[in-house]
Parts: sequence; C-alpha cells; structure tokens
Amino acid sequence: MIDFYYWPTPNGWKVAIMLEELGIPYDVIALNILKGDQFDPEFLVINPNHRMPAIVDNDAEDNPVTVFESGAIMIYLAEKFKKFMPTNPLGRKEVLEWVFWQVGNLGPMGGQHSHFFNYTQKNEVYSEMRYKNEYNRCIGVLERRLENREYLASGEYTIADMICWPWVLIAKALGQPLDEFPNVTRWRAKVKSRPAVQRAVNLHKEWRRHRPPSLEERKIMFNQTARTANEVG
Repeated sequence: MIDFYYWPTPNGWKVAIMLEELGIPYDVIALNILKGDQFDPEFLVINPNHRMPAIVDNDAEDNPVTVFESGAIMIYLAEKFKKFMPTNPLGRKEVLEWVFWQVGNLGPMGGQHSHFFNYTQKNEVYSEMRYKNEYNRCIGVLERRLENREYLASGEYTIADMICWPWVLIAKALGQPLDEFPNVTRWRAKVKSRPAVQRAVNLHKEWRRHRPPSLEERKIMFNQTARTANEVG
C-alpha cells in the first residue's frame, strides 16, 4: 500500500494522477499546508524539505521506502510498476527531459506567478511581471513542443504529460488565457478527458481553499526561514 501525503494543489495533483492512472490502492493522508502540517517532525522524516507531495511505499522489499519531490515520485512509481515510462533509451531520455523541465521551469514559474497573482498587494510590480512573463514563456515552450505531437515525449502518454498538465490546467485561473496556444489547448483538453485525471483532480476537492488565507495561515505558508520553520514544527 502507498501512503500518499497530499493537499489539493497542482503539485498534489501530479502524483494523484499517476496513482489513479496506475490503478493501485493507496491511502491519502491529508497534509494541510494552511495549518502547517508540513512542518510536523513526523513528516520531516519523510520529506526534510517541508513540502508535499510525498509517498511511503509500504510494499517495498525489506523496509518501507519514502520518496519526496514530485519528479522523483513519478519516476519511482513509473519504474516500480513499469508503466508510463518508455523502456527504450531515447524515449526514456525524452520523458526525463520534460519531467526535469517541469520541476525546474513550469512548476516554479507557475508557482511564483500564482503567489504574486493571488497573495500580494499588487505593489511588487517587477516581481509580478517577472513571473507572469516566465509562466507565459513556459506555456510557449509547450506550444512549440506540441506542434504535430499528441503528447510531450516519446509519442505516447507518459509521466511527462502527467507532471506538466496540472500547471496548465490552472492557467486561466492565473489570468493566462490559452487562446494564443492552440496546441496546448488541444493537449490540455485531451489529458483532461481521461477518467483517471478527472478522479485525481477531484480527489478531496472539499479540502480546497475557498477564501483568502487568514493572517495566521499566511504566516505559516509564506516567508519561512530555517529558524522559523523549525519553530512551526
């Protein structure tokens, strides 16, 4: 059984999609990032970086295996279950390129854009434009990649699509229209039509935030340092 430490955000959806696509049993463990669950000492044994998602594979040989960072989790599961990762070297290379591109580009740029778009007082003009433009640039990278391609890598649906898609799903909510990106729009709709993807995005949707975070929640979520993070835990 897989223990899945989760909260309904794009980063949580990535791994939820993979678990649903695999069709394996898993237990969802709520990691309420608004309350600071990510700083609990027990969770830091699993993820020293104070972030979700993370998994514990209780069916691994000898002892349970912990995995943190979404890209590492996706690769671990793909290799364990031998699905959604090509076996030929060139196909695998392509998939890994786009997995690492997501964790190094699309996700961080989208996340920072989301922060300034949703949580600041709109007075950080340079920062807001910096990440808005970088997020737009990343969508453009996907648009070029998807020209005459159904999926991102190796000619098939893989973890590359699963890990990138959640950050495109929320584009319109971040003020980024997709009208100028027809290839991304087509791919976004195609992936969204998959039943496993729909189940993943709806996973505990009742936990989603429906109001601005309170002052106390903002203190927990943002501007932590090495010292204050330890104090929260």
